[in-house]
Amino acid sequence: MAHRKTSKRSKAKTMLRLADLEQSKNAVLHSLGAASSQESYGHAIDEFIAWYCSEPRLSFNRTVVLRYRFFLEQKNLAPSTINVRLAAVRRLAYEASDTGLLSPDLAAGIRRVKGAKRLGVRIGNWLNIDQSRTLLGKSSDGLRGKRDRAILALLIGCGLRRAELVGLRTGDFQVREDHCVIADLIGKGKHIRTVPVPLWVKRAVDEWTGAAAITGGTIFRRVSRLDKIWGDGITPKAIWHVVKAAAKRAEIKNLAPHDLRRTCARLCHLAGGELEQIQFLLGHASVQTTERYLGCKQKLSQAVNDKLGLEDT
Repeated sequence: MAHRKTSKRSKAKTMLRLADLEQSKNAVLHSLGAASSQESYGHAIDEFIAWYCSEPRLSFNRTVVLRYRFFLEQKNLAPSTINVRLAAVRRLAYEASDTGLLSPDLAAGIRRVKGAKRLGVRIGNWLNIDQSRTLLGKSSDGLRGKRDRAILALLIGCGLRRAELVGLRTGDFQVREDHCVIADLIGKGKHIRTVPVPLWVKRAVDEWTGAAAITGGTIFRRVSRLDKIWGDGITPKAIWHVVKAAAKRAEIKNLAPHDLRRTCARLCHLAGGELEQIQFLLGHASVQTTERYLGCKQKLSQAVNDKLGLEDT
């Protein structure tokens, strides 16, 4: 055993080739359970590899990662973005060391690189009620317009994440306690929750599915330039483009899909929704855990997102 460990360490390198980096990247991605984490880390590692390979032949060590952090800071990226990139690089170093490609001492030095400092607390971006109305009212014409309006309605009215929205199927909409809901939605961290659907949101979804003649399977599909339905679904990236296009039409700057999730929370709160009920709606923690800590249950018959002020939209 001792001989095997010594042999493994003797092969450890200070400089990694592209093949070594790709091997370590694959190890990182296989160690992550959530598809969203795999996508985020995969993109961050690709960014680092592109930078690393564009520089003169560098050793993969703490000094190089500090240089990379400085490079990211010079691009005026948000501290949270920089820290995600650095976390991916640390994970890359760990996997390279674990498989014997990188010296354990160098990997340890890389893992000690601190993230970028946050100056203050970012409170996020959200829309007020008038901006929400404008965004929903500026949909394009035809099938694409009906689809995009249904997407925006679910983002604002139900606070769904992009990955949750693209996975919706016709059978997910059910009636519980005399209220339309998205039943047993599997969200981030594989937490399961039930999401109340306001009447105006369901109406927007029904207008899309009726016009597109969708009676089963995935609800949201691609729409061609000729206004024809094709494919089995859409990607989270497509949701990003839908929101950006709608924001441009409504002359709203710097709007991202997650901002509409924040908007849902804010409008629920302004409408008098209880904090724990908003937590149930957004799925920030498992419903069962929230019930144990707060001693309350989700109220589907009096859903917090029923009275946002958009009922006549």
